[in-house]
Amino acid sequence: MQQEYILHNDEFIAVDEKIFTAQNRGFRYGDGLFESMRMTGGKLKFAELHADRLQAGMNALKMDGGILFDEYFLKQKTADLCKKNKLRDNARFRLSVYRDADGLYTPETNKSGYVLEASASHGNGYELNKKGLIINVYDEITKPVNKLSNYKTSNSLLFVMAGLYKKQHRLDEAFILNQHGFLCESISSNVFVVYDKQIYTPALSEGCIAGVMRNIVMQTAKANGISIIEAQINPEVLNEAEEVFITNATNGIRWVMGYGRKRYFNEVTKSLSALLNTL
Repeated sequence: MQQEYILHNDEFIAVDEKIFTAQNRGFRYGDGLFESMRMTGGKLKFAELHADRLQAGMNALKMDGGILFDEYFLKQKTADLCKKNKLRDNARFRLSVYRDADGLYTPETNKSGYVLEASASHGNGYELNKKGLIINVYDEITKPVNKLSNYKTSNSLLFVMAGLYKKQHRLDEAFILNQHGFLCESISSNVFVVYDKQIYTPALSEGCIAGVMRNIVMQTAKANGISIIEAQINPEVLNEAEEVFITNATNGIRWVMGYGRKRYFNEVTKSLSALLNTL
């Protein structure tokens, strides 16, 4: 069996080797953030957008070294890890960046470290799911709206709890509300709702992740004369909507089939998915 590797601060390390101590701030305090990325046909998709969000998140967390995590860095390091793991042209990546410093809640420095992981992926395009997702709204814990809400931080307990809810109720996905009770996002994706033939998505001011695929879908729609409105969305709209779909950088677009007894179509979603695959 071939040995698999990760990339830790520019050094290849076998996946079964220890790289952290109990002092690591990412482990202790969730003091970090991450990016989920995809390579198809040997090319890292939307590297510039991933780099922009990562650097903005590092600045928001007051971490040093953000300027190093640019588009070139992401393309080079993912290609290096792909080659090391013999993953050929299609792969998924998780880049975790953490504050590499001593101290308790107050760090002694703002130096950053990183870990890059890779796994095999199949297919060159973003294939729309054949069977629609069954979802429900998780409302036991809501997401706070603040200056960190748009970034993929390592503080993921809300999403873990929503994941447990999803598992308990045998759902495919769970939607999360913000602190004001409006639609925010799902466990792993941004949310879009088609209501009265108009597409809506929660505005960034509603506290959702500033998703890379969210950005791409909105740009693609605009370029093709399709209107998407960023808004504050009452979850009750899910009972009246014609379509619901979710987006993320690794899976592209996925359509939702059911919410409770409500069933949705997927015509608009199919059109957007087809446009996405022409990029």
